[in-house]
Amino acid sequence: MNTEQLRQSLKAKWLGYYRENRSWLVRLGVWVDSEGQRRPSSSFILATLSVLEPQLIQLLPLIVDLSSSPDRIVKALGLNFSPDQELEAFEAAADLDTELRMLPSGKIDRLDLATIPKSKHPTAIVDEFCRGSRSDKPPGAFRE
Repeated sequence: MNTEQLRQSLKAKWLGYYRENRSWLVRLGVWVDSEGQRRPSSSFILATLSVLEPQLIQLLPLIVDLSSSPDRIVKALGLNFSPDQELEAFEAAADLDTELRMLPSGKIDRLDLATIPKSKHPTAIVDEFCRGSRSDKPPGAFRE
């Protein structure tokens, strides 16, 4: 098992659970301040993840044998962060990614070739009939 994949899976599941249940989780009395990060207690995070991630149930006995401190386990799993700040960063990155991948709007700005001097015409312009940039050749004729 790849530990980095497990960490990423746990983080994704924890943030998904937190996002879906934020309305009541923020009012629950399980919040702590750990190294400047406001987050739910380690025991709450581990209990929640033990239900969400079956692989963690198999690993927890070994992990607890190595360290019985829930705070150390949460840190080792890469979950010592503020879920609110992490969700904000994730959503900002997703918005940026969406903006970069958006298709152009329905309005098409056509290049008016008549306004460009002939010497400036790009050689790769192909018309709708796939005849190339020169319309004096019949369809299917090869360019020189």
